Amino acid sequence: MSITASMVKELREKTGAGMMDCKTALNETNGDMEAAIDWLRSKGIAKAEKKSGRVAAEGLVGIAADGNKAIAVEVNSETDFVAKNEQFQDLVRSISKAALATDGSVAEINSAEIGGKPVSQALTDAIATIGENMSLRRATKMEVSKGVVATYLHNSAGEGLGKIAVLVGLESDGDAAALAAIGKQVAMHVAATNPLAASKDEVPAEVAEREKAIFIEQARESGKPDAIIEKMVEGRMRKFYEESVLVSQAFVIDPDKTVEQALKDAEKDAGAPITLKGFVRMALGEGIEKEEGDFAAEVASMAKG
Repeated sequence: MSITASMVKELREKTGAGMMDCKTALNETNGDMEAAIDWLRSKGIAKAEKKSGRVAAEGLVGIAADGNKAIAVEVNSETDFVAKNEQFQDLVRSISKAALATDGSVAEINSAEIGGKPVSQALTDAIATIGENMSLRRATKMEVSKGVVATYLHNSAGEGLGKIAVLVGLESDGDAAALAAIGKQVAMHVAATNPLAASKDEVPAEVAEREKAIFIEQARESGKPDAIIEKMVEGRMRKFYEESVLVSQAFVIDPDKTVEQALKDAEKDAGAPITLKGFVRMALGEGIEKEEGDFAAEVASMAKG
């Protein structure tokens, strides 16, 4: 397979590795981007895949909550200018509130009513008024049988709106105010660290196996005996879980304790045991690749026009 300059550039953006290393990795893996990332990591050239910066979309994420239940929704627009539009913000806020009474599916939310019309129609009307395409992309609802679903919005754009929405479900018979307080702190932690899973058991098997394979390859290059390699891999896997699993992470509010320990300590104020039921982290535009234009070329083109 022919390795193009754009492929090398993409791999470099994702890993931070040098140009020649990226080219070698792509040649070694026959142009397979994911395999090339793993190859670089196994050689110790790249620590982990970096976000390229190209994954983006405009719009807002919204949150609506009511005690033991909450929902996060993402509504996309074409430009950030519209995301700052008061009419668009009011629309996202209304959609979030209507969504809380649904099962959380996009189909049911689109059928829910706001202002006497379905959400889908309200979006169509807003497109006609504002003059820009917009859509309800996704939603995630969380509910606990007792306790609270705490929320946090990062890069707030007004009440109930932002760029990153986090929901944290805490099941407990404890004091609601105490649960909400620790819940918000954990939600802020999730926004900052973006954990892979709530607990070790929830880490997808294929992800853990992929990490282990990379660590084995790295350890083998040390030339040490198999027994030592096994211990090295165990240590690296332990660190992987500490860094990527929510309950095992160092708590950003107090790094001397883990999130699990922080929740345990909060039981004293709550007056009852606390069980972390899960979390949702919804970042605006994740998974959408937005084409970036060449600004200099755009200005030159406008000047010629």
